[in-house]
Amino acid sequence: MKRKVAVVMGVILVILVAWSVSYAAEPIKLKYSQYFPATHKNSVLTNQFCEEIKKRTNGRVEITHYVGGTLTTAPKMFQGVATGISDFGWASINYSQGRFPVTDSLDLPLGRPNGWVAAQVADDFYRKFAPKEWDSVHVLFLTATGPNILYTTKTPVKSLEDMKGLKIRGIGKIADTLKALGASPVPLEMADVYESLRRGVIDGVMLPAETLKGWKMGELAKNVTASSMVGSTNTFYAVMSKDKWNSLPADLKKIFDEVSMEFKAKHAVSWNEGDHEGIEFLKQQGGQVIQLSDAEIKKWQKAVEPVVATYKEDLKAKGHTLDEIDGWIKYIREQVGLWDKKAKEQGIKSPY
Repeated sequence: MKRKVAVVMGVILVILVAWSVSYAAEPIKLKYSQYFPATHKNSVLTNQFCEEIKKRTNGRVEITHYVGGTLTTAPKMFQGVATGISDFGWASINYSQGRFPVTDSLDLPLGRPNGWVAAQVADDFYRKFAPKEWDSVHVLFLTATGPNILYTTKTPVKSLEDMKGLKIRGIGKIADTLKALGASPVPLEMADVYESLRRGVIDGVMLPAETLKGWKMGELAKNVTASSMVGSTNTFYAVMSKDKWNSLPADLKKIFDEVSMEFKAKHAVSWNEGDHEGIEFLKQQGGQVIQLSDAEIKKWQKAVEPVVATYKEDLKAKGHTLDEIDGWIKYIREQVGLWDKKAKEQGIKSPY
C-alpha cells in the first residue's frame, strides 16, 4: 500500500514539476501601440525595440507591435497605456493638450538647431524635473523632432506678411506658434494631413522636415520656408503601463532600461537623418527651399515671443511660480547650447 502511495505521489510530483516548468516557460506577452505608418523610420525603430527585447530576454517577453493607430489612435495613445488597452505607447504630447502642462515647455519656440539636439534635451528635461503628469505610466524615454518648418502647396511664404490668412495644420504649441505668426491653425491628426493637403482643405503644415518623406508630404508641398529659427519642436514619449512594469522581475526591468536608452539614442539620430532626407526628397519632387533674410528671421522670432509669455501666465494660473517656470525654460536653453556644442564636436550637421 505504501509503495502504491509513493508511486502515485511520485507521478503527481512529476506532473506538478512539468506543469510548473511549462508555466514558467510561457512568455510575457505585451502590446506596443503607435500611430506611424509601418514604413516610417519610427515604426522601424519601435519594431526593432520589440525584437531586441525578445532577444535580450531569451524569449521571456514577446511584444506585438501595432502600427498606424490600429490599436489606439494618437490622441488616445497615452490614456490607452494608462488604462491598459496597450502595454506600450508612442506618440507626441501635442495630441494630449492639457495633460502635460510642464512638459509642454519643451515645445515652446525656444530655438533648436536639429532633431539630435532636441531629442537629448527632451529626455534630459524629464530626468531633471520628473513632472508628476507622467506618474500614471512608466516612462521609457522622451525624445523630440527637429525644428518645425513651414511648407505650403501653392503660396510661397517669403515674409511674415505672407502667413496671414493661410490655413496651416497645427496642434498643441505649434498651433499657438502659428497664431502668433498670423496663420489660422487647423487641428488634424497626421493620418488626415496628406489628403487634406491634396484636396486643398489646408494650405500647408508646420512640421519637421522628416515628414516630407516619412509621411510623403513632399509629393504635395512645393515651397518650404526654412523657418527653423523659430525653433519649436514636437516632444514624443515612449511609455509603458505602470502595472506591467511593476509586475516585471528586476532582471527584466534592467533589460528594459538598457534597451530603452539604446533606442533613445537611435531615435535622436533618426530624427536628424529624417530631416536631411526630407529636404532631399522635396527637391527630388521639384520643390524649393526658401531662405529668409536675417532681418526677416528677427521678425519671426519677435512675433512668437507672446507664445512663451502666454505659457507662463497659463502655468502661473495652474499654481506654478514664475521662478519655477523660468527655471524650466532656462534649463532647456542651457541644454540646447550644451548639446549643440556636442553635435558640432561629433560632426552632426543641421539640415538648414
